[in-house]
Amino acid sequence: MKDMMNYKGYYGSVHYSDEDKVFHGKIKFIRSLVSYEGTDVFNIIKKSQG
Repeated sequence: MKDMMNYKGYYGSVHYSDEDKVFHGKIKFIRSLVSYEGTDVFNIIKKSQG
């Protein structure tokens, strides 16, 4: 699961877009659609906190 991250018990995908120069992903294994994006790992974690 290289393209997954774990944060506070939730799992999310992590992908990189060369075109947009951002990381992006979605929280997995939940009914709602929650997506996030950021320019670096710290930015993704901060945005996933809400």
